[in-house]
Amino acid sequence: MSTGYVPQQPHHTDTPTPPEPPPTPPHASEATRLLCAGAYLNPEYRDRVIEELFLNEQRLVAPSLGFDVARVLAHALRARRQELLWSAAVLGLWVVGMPLSGWLLAGLVWPSLLLALAPWIRGRAARPPLYRLFAAFLVRWWGRFTAAFWLFAVGGIAFGAGSDDDSGSAYDPYGSYDSYGSGDGFETSDAAEAFAPFADLFSEVVEPWQAWFGIAVFALIALCEAARRGQFARVLAAELSPRQFPDAVGDPAEQAEGLRFRRLMGLIRREQHAPLIMYNEAGPFCGAGAPYDTWVLAVELRPDEDKKQQPISNRAILDRVRPMLEQLRVPAEYAGTAVRDRLRRLEIDECVFLPVEGLTARDQAPYAPEQFEQHRLRSVEEGGEKRRHFLRIRVGGWEEEVVVTVYVRIHTQGRMLMLEVVPHVLTPVLAEFKDADRTAHRFRTSNVLGKAVAAVVLVPGSAGRALVTLARGAAYGWRLLIGGHGNALPEGPAVSVRELASVETGSTFQEMDVARYLRSIQDRIGRGVRLALSDAGYETGEFVQKIVNVSNGAVHIDRVEGSTFAIGEHASATSGGPGPQKGTASHGKR
Repeated sequence: MSTGYVPQQPHHTDTPTPPEPPPTPPHASEATRLLCAGAYLNPEYRDRVIEELFLNEQRLVAPSLGFDVARVLAHALRARRQELLWSAAVLGLWVVGMPLSGWLLAGLVWPSLLLALAPWIRGRAARPPLYRLFAAFLVRWWGRFTAAFWLFAVGGIAFGAGSDDDSGSAYDPYGSYDSYGSGDGFETSDAAEAFAPFADLFSEVVEPWQAWFGIAVFALIALCEAARRGQFARVLAAELSPRQFPDAVGDPAEQAEGLRFRRLMGLIRREQHAPLIMYNEAGPFCGAGAPYDTWVLAVELRPDEDKKQQPISNRAILDRVRPMLEQLRVPAEYAGTAVRDRLRRLEIDECVFLPVEGLTARDQAPYAPEQFEQHRLRSVEEGGEKRRHFLRIRVGGWEEEVVVTVYVRIHTQGRMLMLEVVPHVLTPVLAEFKDADRTAHRFRTSNVLGKAVAAVVLVPGSAGRALVTLARGAAYGWRLLIGGHGNALPEGPAVSVRELASVETGSTFQEMDVARYLRSIQDRIGRGVRLALSDAGYETGEFVQKIVNVSNGAVHIDRVEGSTFAIGEHASATSGGPGPQKGTASHGKR
């Protein structure tokens, strides 16, 4: 019996491993690259980015940890400039081609508008209502059928229409021509026979040379569409490629001119990663993602008769919690430095939320380090309503596509402990953005015939798309001219460009990672607060009971002294008698 050769596997655990590479800076992260690519792919997303960050210059930017929103804006503006130029070129060809073709191309305007309206009728929802799908289907195929009819009509005039008697040849309806100046005839081509019925319709009002001009303009428009797609493919293969994207200095989008552009880029980069968060009251956690299992606990501070009480403060509790969280970065002893778990790069800092009301200019926001330090020291103990201090714990997984951020706020007042744990999750970017490299690669590697067919298919709807693009550009220019946003009072962020490009839920693996990160962080928060209460001489039984009920078993409890608890609708719990008892929980239906 023979066996295959199995190479010997390394088993020495003491082999030195290469040092872990430094974390990727936000401007070079994969999330930033995909958002920049999305600005070229999705006009609606591009317009929202420009409207939020460039048009409404009075709005402060939402926190953008893990990515560089300024670079996304730079590529959105560049993509819009390119799109406007291509749309102007395409519309110019249509305008020039109309009279040259004897207004034959005017017949394609209506189907072009229908094809441009079909996506609007369908809507932006991933699963639109059935009536929208059906209406968009009818409009799309109506436009395609009408466009095909007119293309055959133009071809019929070009190939099947005969000249008048003065040109030296006469048209024979049975399919033959008498050549001028020679006695030899020739058989009609197959194209002439196919297009002959259309020739009778327009031969009296349109000359064949005009039809050929229409075909030439049609071909030029197809070349423009192919060149536009080729430009997108070149951008994805050059400055937006994984290899070149980290070089922000050499990015052409960053080198755009304009005082407004430079000024806003500076403001955005000052605000996006700052620990001071100027918020909008309607959405204070804008930019952090969707809320996920928020905790709000209130526990009475009861002195433990067996311990000596010591003063307890918000700062003391936070300082007890933070080392517990930092321990999550430490890998298992047997694993060494080979661990690649994202918790190794868990980020912990303190942030202060301030309302934007009261500022008269955007640059008055107190982002200077000394100003933030004053707010941090004052807000940690005050427990204010508008100015709020949080301990922020962040895990950026899946190349910053799955981001878990947990905000922790602790306040002691009236011999009560208030604990607020506010987790938020940013889900991955849209599949369309993630497939940008695949889309560009497919275009670059397709053959000439494939590129030609793809461009020809885009021509009938090109006039409508060009009109819509130029109309959006004109509307944006008008709003920029008369809006007066530069002198408006500052506003908090209305939307996050990262949240705009997020899917509803991630994959199974990603959801598993989110649950693991949150369980680990929540466990350490609960343990840290419990130890702080115990060290200060306070009972912890009520706190342990409530935190288990709120988290539904997310926090492991070693034991509950003198307490019983139950979880779920049909759960029950009994006391094990006097003295310390091991905590047990019965899980019912959630």
